[in-house]
Amino acid sequence: MNNFAVKTEGLTKVYKDFWRRKSTPALTNLNLNVERGEIFGLLGPNGSGKTTTIKLLLGLLFPTSGKSWLLGYPSSDLKIKNKIGFLPEESYLYKFLNAEEILDFYGKLFDIQRKERKCRIDRLIQDVGLEPYRKRPLSQYSKGMLRRIGLAQAIINDPELVILDEPTSGLDPIGSYEIKELILEFKRQGKTVVLCTHLLADVQNVCDRVAILDKGILQVIGSVRELLSQKDAIEFLVRNLSDDDIHAVESFIRNKNGDVLSVCHPSSTLEDIFINIIHNRK
Repeated sequence: MNNFAVKTEGLTKVYKDFWRRKSTPALTNLNLNVERGEIFGLLGPNGSGKTTTIKLLLGLLFPTSGKSWLLGYPSSDLKIKNKIGFLPEESYLYKFLNAEEILDFYGKLFDIQRKERKCRIDRLIQDVGLEPYRKRPLSQYSKGMLRRIGLAQAIINDPELVILDEPTSGLDPIGSYEIKELILEFKRQGKTVVLCTHLLADVQNVCDRVAILDKGILQVIGSVRELLSQKDAIEFLVRNLSDDDIHAVESFIRNKNGDVLSVCHPSSTLEDIFINIIHNRK
């Protein structure tokens, strides 16, 4: 068990109706292993069982059957709670406090000493880009700013395992880019990240492996590269070919009974273009 940050065996949750009869299967026989130090993406449409899985792992729900472990301990064990950071999809924070005060409040809950707590607060506010707004009450924060302070709150205890539910929700492209860079920094620090999101570009850019759920059933799991690669096609990326050279290459491929599917210039992503434009202006 110690080899995995998250492990489930036959994890199942069936919700009951008003008469306590089993009616709605939300998760069925989930077998999942998340290795320590990796960024793992949990994907699926609404109602696929992602949130139920997270709640079962955190001990907020009890499974109908099956077991789960976090960092080598049963997920119900209180010993591991201070080693976990969690950012829910909707953060409910005390909006009359400012960034410093809310982080100080959560730092005290983890019994972090005052000097260390102050150092962490200063570093986290800087990391999530809220330095100019650290004294502003959270009631005056935008949704994107609330996501940033929520992420800082989730890691105030320097957790080994970080569970993030829609971490870039409400952020502009620059904010999303910075949060994804911060998630990659978690990995460099040796943390394990479980990332739930509907934004597939986020998963593709940062995750090592992904699992796709649908109707409570695990459909596929694997590395991003494996899932995205087309095994029956090969792509060449070359420069400095004339039109005649290109036609000659196409003819050679056809002579070898190959099919030329497309000949085009490589493209970037709109996010990459946006980030480059903004950064170059700075």
